[in-house]
Amino acid sequence: MRKSFNGLSALVKNHLDDDPLSGHLYCFINRRRTQIKILYFDRTGYAVWAKRLERGQFAEQPRDCIKRALNFTELQCLLEGIDIRNAPKSKRFSLRTVAAGSV
Repeated sequence: MRKSFNGLSALVKNHLDDDPLSGHLYCFINRRRTQIKILYFDRTGYAVWAKRLERGQFAEQPRDCIKRALNFTELQCLLEGIDIRNAPKSKRFSLRTVAAGSV
């Protein structure tokens, strides 16, 4: 976890094939799953947020999963150490579902 602004933005461009200027948050977890860095770009520049756990580990991600989208709740759970992989998910209203179903 030595990379900072330039190194993390280069990873987003070259390894994830995405645009680091998009405004999305990019989370990077180290191999031991004890540190996380979040890179994002706001209107004025890059920002990096970091967290190191004193005990425990972040929830394990599948080894073959390099890039995965998280919603706000999933990000909160990741940062709090809650493993939601096997948690039951209730159906919720989605505007995309309604729009796609009405066409």
